[in-house]
Amino acid sequence: MLNVEAIPALKDNYIWAIVRGEHCVVVDPGEAAPILSWLAQRKLHLSAILITHHHGDHVGGVPALLRHGRVPVYGPANEAIACVSHPLSDGMQLELPAIGATFEIFEVPGHTLGHIAYYGEGLLFCGDTLFACGCGRLFEGSPAQMHASLQRLAALPGETLVYCTHEYTLDNIAFALSVDPDNAQLHERAALEQAKRAQGLPTLPSTIALEQATNPFLRCHAPALRQAAEAYAQRPLHAEIEILGVVRDMKNHF
Repeated sequence: MLNVEAIPALKDNYIWAIVRGEHCVVVDPGEAAPILSWLAQRKLHLSAILITHHHGDHVGGVPALLRHGRVPVYGPANEAIACVSHPLSDGMQLELPAIGATFEIFEVPGHTLGHIAYYGEGLLFCGDTLFACGCGRLFEGSPAQMHASLQRLAALPGETLVYCTHEYTLDNIAFALSVDPDNAQLHERAALEQAKRAQGLPTLPSTIALEQATNPFLRCHAPALRQAAEAYAQRPLHAEIEILGVVRDMKNHF
């Protein structure tokens, strides 16, 4: 069985370590020191590095990791990332024999134009596209691109475990409650996630089913979201893409 563990890094990042036996694959290593310490404590071998997009808090640790041992670095073909040795495009199958896993590559632009996600073994590593109860800022992409990317991820099986890269969940829930205040499942989630953080536990992974029920960026079809977005924009909104763009702007200023 695969085991996935969170390695806290930087201010609020999680580097995901996918482990089978003595082998480990890490996802989005923003810094190297926590990984090297973690590997040494567990006597594990780093077998590969997976990258979702080019931002420094997702790639910053790669050079130091490679100085400790050369391993393949997988990442998006449509972004200029110097450390990537194996570029990946939409629809490709990534086989990682060291951990006995295969992942399908999804191109999910929005946060950045070349952002990719890794899906397989019931797991989704989605970087900064889909967050727990949120989504990434539109630094490079458009609302239309983010909407299409999120809808693609939302169509995965409900039990899929969602591993995003930041501990933003409580802030995201606070915003979600402001635009979807009558969502009973969202209120229940707020209590559960607050309890986890009070114990020092990660709120992740989430699941696709939970995101479908509580994430405002996956609920642009809901009357409450339309109402909140129209009140903010002070105009009628007709398409889910419009609503997502307005709700993202609301979150930016929350």
